[in-house]
Amino acid sequence: MVTSASGPVLQRSSALTQFILAPNPGPMSLDGTNSYVLRAPGHAGAVVVDPGPLDEAHLQVLAGAGSVELILVTHRHADHTAGSARLHQLTGAPVRAADPAHCHGTGEPLVDGEVISAAGLKVSVVATPGHTSDSVCFHLPGDGPHGSVLSGDTILGRGTTMLDYPDGTLADYLASLDTLEALGRATVLPAHGPVLPSVADIAQAYRSHRMERLAQIREALDGLGRDAAADDVTDAVYADVDPSVRRAAETSVAAQLDYLRREAAKE
Repeated sequence: MVTSASGPVLQRSSALTQFILAPNPGPMSLDGTNSYVLRAPGHAGAVVVDPGPLDEAHLQVLAGAGSVELILVTHRHADHTAGSARLHQLTGAPVRAADPAHCHGTGEPLVDGEVISAAGLKVSVVATPGHTSDSVCFHLPGDGPHGSVLSGDTILGRGTTMLDYPDGTLADYLASLDTLEALGRATVLPAHGPVLPSVADIAQAYRSHRMERLAQIREALDGLGRDAAADDVTDAVYADVDPSVRRAAETSVAAQLDYLRREAAKE
């Protein structure tokens, strides 16, 4: 985290975005949540994406980043949404999310494919379910030579994404990777971890990783039986997983087992 004598400060992440790292590091949140501030050059207004946890110092920095016109969230998890209502109080800006439960003020639920005009920018909403059913990404086609995409937890700056099964499913996630791959060389601005180049390349790598995991799970099922439980398959496939992320591994395995069993039922 970059700080000054007065506390944490915004850092440049792309031509049209800055971010501040929230003080909520952990096994699932990596170094913490990246809360982004979007604005066009010379424009006083700003859009905040993923306010992060309910941490007053963090939210005060976001509130002071300009005239906040709009607050967007990528999905329902608390490390992205817990500070939303308070930031709405501080700024008066509406909060918009795909899930109406996380909208505040006059904010309406996000709609796949809509183009939001705010802070001098055009922000396209891209539905990307899989991590959760309400996951969305935000595409900024004018951000640098190839544009950028704020990927929430659909793509992380390092590691791989947990599928929050049964709310998130592997079939949805694979389709979402296809959607993101179509955005080409857009810069990836993840909610956790560092900025990455070329969302198309990252989406392809994520898909390859999922296919490798599915192959490992098929192999495990050959020994354990077709009806093996997720915890037994996790023992076989994630034998060395850190206890702090064991539940996440089991949840992702459950999502993959569901995917394989649905595919088998189609045959």
